Amino acid sequence: MRARSAAAVLMVLAVSSCGIARETGKSVEEPAMSMQEAAEEADKIVSSTMRAVRPPVAWAHSVSSESSCGTSGEGTRTGSVTRRAAVLTVISDERRGNFLGVLERHWKNSGYEITSVRNHPDNPAIFAATPDDFRMSLEVGYKGQVFLDVTTPCVAESEVAPPNPEPGEPEYTGEKPPLPDRRSDFWSARTPVTSGGSESTAN
Repeated sequence: MRARSAAAVLMVLAVSSCGIARETGKSVEEPAMSMQEAAEEADKIVSSTMRAVRPPVAWAHSVSSESSCGTSGEGTRTGSVTRRAAVLTVISDERRGNFLGVLERHWKNSGYEITSVRNHPDNPAIFAATPDDFRMSLEVGYKGQVFLDVTTPCVAESEVAPPNPEPGEPEYTGEKPPLPDRRSDFWSARTPVTSGGSESTAN
């Protein structure tokens, strides 16, 4: 019950800070988290999501962005941060569904809610939310590249540092990573996954 109550408070805070809260007759509490702290939590979600893939894939942080939400009841300016990442490993059409399935299971096992699924032949996507209202999207884009976005709730406005690059990977601060050019014996294969192969990728 305590965890649910905390999540509910954060949800109300985030919505109220963005200027769309309902009138309650009470002042809105100050945001307990800064944009930098929220960005660091988003980075953890990005890293844990990408590292859940087995066999592992190469990936890199992409362009981050910040947006303003308005002010809290006490006059504190609030904003949100979006962290982005892109997969650098070629994911074949035949293995795409398995790849998305692995990460959907990871999100469910992490206690996240799957809010929507887009079943599109070329650009499928999965959308989810954490209990404290971090919003995630996993989308297949141009040339089959997989993108992950994590958007924070509205929190206290602050300076935001860029995410740290993955060890051994080049840094793409302020720019999009290149299209996938890494090959994987498993994820780049042009054959459907057998039931046994699917199980080998599970978390």
